[in-house]
Amino acid sequence: MSNVELIIEERAADIGNFMVGRLLPFREKRTVGPFAFIDHMGPTYLAEFENFDVAPHPHIGLSTLTYLFEGSIMHKDSLGTEMEIKPGAVNWMTAGKGIVHSERTPQYLRDLEKMLHGLQIWVALPKELEEMEPNFTHVEKDDIPHWEQNGLSFKLIAGEAFGRKSAVPVYSPLYLIEIKSTSAQTVKIGEDLFGESALYILEGNIKSDGIVFESKQILIAKDSKLCEFEMGENTTVYIFGGEPFPEERYIFWNFVSSSKERIEKAKTDWENQTFPKVPGETEFVPLPPPLKNFR
Repeated sequence: MSNVELIIEERAADIGNFMVGRLLPFREKRTVGPFAFIDHMGPTYLAEFENFDVAPHPHIGLSTLTYLFEGSIMHKDSLGTEMEIKPGAVNWMTAGKGIVHSERTPQYLRDLEKMLHGLQIWVALPKELEEMEPNFTHVEKDDIPHWEQNGLSFKLIAGEAFGRKSAVPVYSPLYLIEIKSTSAQTVKIGEDLFGESALYILEGNIKSDGIVFESKQILIAKDSKLCEFEMGENTTVYIFGGEPFPEERYIFWNFVSSSKERIEKAKTDWENQTFPKVPGETEFVPLPPPLKNFR
């Protein structure tokens, strides 16, 4: 793994075989394969009087993947789904033509001290599926493929790799892989990957071509494969990627689409509150002002 670009905030400089950033998307790289957005939540301490409350908000043209390390979130959506997600499990919500959901601290935790820490990821849908019917899948922790190999712990959270397949029902060729080390290890997995590849360092560090990269950075491979790198001890990384789409994807707020016109329609529909409702919810997140257009 050589050739890297280092991005601090949204500025890039060449350092070897990668681009390196803190979040996806950033200016120099909007998507990695079908992955359009990654948000590292926390770790956040919440006191007895504090709770995680994201009121109903809409999505189109994507699937969301929520994966927690600590804490718990109650997901409710306009399909009538009510599902608590706990660490190690996966909530996979496909918006398609349009879905609305809320995310809140479960009722039994609302008066307690708690932590919240995890990843929220958006995966764009193929153009021919952008208007599919919305759906929701929950995959329990024990149903995620996991194994030990060469002193490392692996999980295949979504997609296919290493001759294994996750139970998460993805819609295009992709992979989301967790790798954990307890001691320093060299990782060689390039032959098991395909399409575009990137790596997020959750904790610890990795080394490539003598350069050390620390936690909270995303490394995006310029040669489409993460060939070889060294993981430091007690390091956790997430490798994600897959086959890119031939069409560009536009993002505005929570909307992802290959069509700017479709996003404009979604904005109007949300302003007019014609999206489906989440049962039992009366609040909603208003459409943000157009400080920036599509990214």
